Amino acid sequence: MKRTLFLITVMVCCGGLSAQQTYSLEQILDSALHNNIAMRNARQEIDAAQQQRKEAFTKYFPNVSATGLWFNANKGTAEKTLYPSEMISPEMGAGLAQMFPAEALAALQNPVSLSLMKHGTVAGITAMQPVFAGGLIVNGNRLAKVGEDVSRLQLQLSENEVEKIAEQYFWQIVSLQEKMKTVAAVETMLADIHKDVDAAVSAGIALRNDLLQVQLRQNEVESQRLKLQNGISIVRLLLAQYCGLRDTSFTLSHHADAVIPVPLKQDHQQALFSTSEYQLLGKQVEAANLQRKMEIGKNLPTVAVGVGYNYHTLLENDHSFAMLFATVSVPISDWWGGSHAIKRKKIAYQQAQDQLADNAQLLTIRMQNAWNSVVEARQQLDIAQRSIEQSEENLRLHRDYYRAGTCKMSDLLEAQLLYQQSCDKHTDAYADLQNKILEYKQSTGQ
Repeated sequence: MKRTLFLITVMVCCGGLSAQQTYSLEQILDSALHNNIAMRNARQEIDAAQQQRKEAFTKYFPNVSATGLWFNANKGTAEKTLYPSEMISPEMGAGLAQMFPAEALAALQNPVSLSLMKHGTVAGITAMQPVFAGGLIVNGNRLAKVGEDVSRLQLQLSENEVEKIAEQYFWQIVSLQEKMKTVAAVETMLADIHKDVDAAVSAGIALRNDLLQVQLRQNEVESQRLKLQNGISIVRLLLAQYCGLRDTSFTLSHHADAVIPVPLKQDHQQALFSTSEYQLLGKQVEAANLQRKMEIGKNLPTVAVGVGYNYHTLLENDHSFAMLFATVSVPISDWWGGSHAIKRKKIAYQQAQDQLADNAQLLTIRMQNAWNSVVEARQQLDIAQRSIEQSEENLRLHRDYYRAGTCKMSDLLEAQLLYQQSCDKHTDAYADLQNKILEYKQSTGQ
């Protein structure tokens, strides 16, 4: 019965209709995790990291390349000058002298130029298989895997942040709706007081000033109602945008009198290792170590074997051939600068380790602070509950005193204001406890 009355009150306060969509907290969080832009970006980062890891894996395979060349030159790319006279022996010269006139033999003294390879085709294909690359390929693949792990941890952090903000919006709307219910109760209360005072003024047993005080108080409450309505409208829009909800006229379902289950305190030192923040710091240390190893690998010799096939038409007949080869590369001139780069990577690795140790302490402190906040919020809620009971009794007594003529209207209205403030503080304390519990669960990796 209480749940039904609560939902009806919420829809009336928000100016909604029975056709409005009603969401629970679980539905709001699920919608935020699926539709929020931060979540989409985080999932895309995982996809990008996976592609980078696959790209790094291709370094294990041979490097295959093909080349081709066709040319047509205005003159031969290879030229040779021949001297016919040098090619004729004295015996052959005597025979030619008998066969040809002297003018023809004189021409043999002139050089002859030959122009070769004016056009042709050259093509080839080679495959290089790295045998040893100084650990660059192995460590590069490990680093790519670390990058993928980092993106998944970043996704978890994004989920925590999205859940936190979405739940804050949820409890903010619920809190405003509960305050709207309090305003409605106060308006009913003031209407009764106004009726009684108006009758008393007409009977001449009360001052008109008392009636004016009640009316002023009614104006204040009406102003509060307008502010709450505007606040609900704005926060509902923010929540809809954050969760990707198309309909902004939704309502929220919630048991106003539900008991909040407070989680058990965790072993913070043990819980540290299950937190995404700590795991992310560990991945940063691992990445720094791999980068150091890769920098060392850049200064080591590399060995590769290969096979190739070539074809050309440069000579009179087409020619093709295959070959096997091996290469060894030693970066001698890079050793001087490389030594400094290795030291720099070593320093970065040490810095990552120090940051892990320092932030681990800060994370445990954050857990303890979050737990203290939960305990305090629980106590504040208990205090607020007692304040409601006390202010309600105080209001009842002041109404009796006023009717008996033993207290002023200002005292009665002050008692009414204290009651309203107590209800609002209880509402805020209830929402605050919900948020503090979520923060503690997230800080301990739950």
